[in-house]
Amino acid sequence: MSEAPASDERFEAASARFEAAHREDPRSVEVDGGHVPWSMHYHGRLLHWLLQLDETASVPLRLAAACQHIRRWEVPRGHYDEGRRGYRSWRSNLAQMHAEIARGVLEAVGYDQKTIDRVEALLRKVGLGRDLEVQLFEDAICMVFFENEFVDLASKHGDEKMVDILRRTWAKMSPAGHEQARALASELPERERGLMETATQ
Repeated sequence: MSEAPASDERFEAASARFEAAHREDPRSVEVDGGHVPWSMHYHGRLLHWLLQLDETASVPLRLAAACQHIRRWEVPRGHYDEGRRGYRSWRSNLAQMHAEIARGVLEAVGYDQKTIDRVEALLRKVGLGRDLEVQLFEDAICMVFFENEFVDLASKHGDEKMVDILRRTWAKMSPAGHEQARALASELPERERGLMETATQ
């Protein structure tokens, strides 16, 4: 893998500010026998999958991966109506919030307007299905879902509901993303592996 642009002081400063926000997440996840803030773990795995898919990922892509869910815990899903309409409203408002926070950080550390606009476009998924970088970002996000959230979500829902979720997720991914997801599926528990097979036939 290529190294992150460590020589860019702006990148280092932005990354440090994003990480400081992630450390404030009151949620935690168990990793290697210890507990870390959920947002720290999430963004670390997102960068991992981004570089798995493209080790030459651009600076705007890496910056977007560093803040994709920044301070998401402050806007709980339960504050919105049940159902798909409420979910879409929640996600839309979150994307707006994440983009605004990212803009503030990137302006503060001295990034140019072009880079800031690009990071915002990535966070908002502008051009998904047409823009190769947005598609790469979406693939990485989906991989984090499969790796870290899928099994827990499946424990709360029946097979029919999960197959529907998986099919909608699969439809957002590229062939390269599908390849990575199939490789990951081989490591899943039996039920979840079967759900993946059913959803992707």
